[in-house]
Amino acid sequence: MQPFAIKKAEFVTSAGAGSVYPAPMQSEIAIVGRSNVGKSSLINHLCGNKKLARTSQTPGKTRVINFYLINESFFLVDLPGYGFAKASKSEQTQWGSLMEKYLSDGRVKHIFLLLDIRHEPTADDRQMYEWIVYYGIPFTLIATKADKIAKTKRKQAANLVAKQLGAVPYAIPYSVETGDGKDALLQAIDQIVQRGE
Repeated sequence: MQPFAIKKAEFVTSAGAGSVYPAPMQSEIAIVGRSNVGKSSLINHLCGNKKLARTSQTPGKTRVINFYLINESFFLVDLPGYGFAKASKSEQTQWGSLMEKYLSDGRVKHIFLLLDIRHEPTADDRQMYEWIVYYGIPFTLIATKADKIAKTKRKQAANLVAKQLGAVPYAIPYSVETGDGKDALLQAIDQIVQRGE
C-alpha cells in the first residue's frame, strides 16, 4: 500500500468575522498555535509548496481563517495565531470571537496544536488547550522548531512540552528545516481522514 502523500493543495478562501465558511468536507483539520510558532511554514512544508500559505517575519500576520483544499478531499485550516503582544485589546477580542465561532461550529474534526519545542507552553497555549478540551475536539500536539535542539533529545523535549501543557505526554517533534516529523504527521493525517475526522 502506498504511503499517504499530499499530491494537490490549493488555497480556497479566507474567512473573517461574519464571513461564510466554505461548504464542509468529510474531514477538516485545523492548525492552531501562538504567533510565530510556524503554522504557515508547516502547511507549506507538508504540502511541498513554499508559496501556499503566506509566511511572515512579523508575528500575528494571519488575522483570518485560511482554508486549503488537500487532495480534493479534505480541508487544512490555518487559524490566526494567538498571544501576539502588540495586538490591541479590540484585536484580541475580535480574535477570541472569531475562534470561538469557528471552534463551536461543529465542522472542525481534528486540531493540530503547535507548540515551540524549546519553551514551556504559555498561558495562551494552555487556554487554547482548554478550549479544545471544552469543545471535545480530537487533537494532536506538534512540537515545532525541532532542529533547534539536539536530535537525540527531540522526542523527550516534545513529550515534556506536552506534559507541561497538561496533556498526555506525547507530541510529534517537527522541523521544516530538516523534514523531521513530516512522515509521522502525514501518517497521522491519513488516519484522521480515514476515520472521517
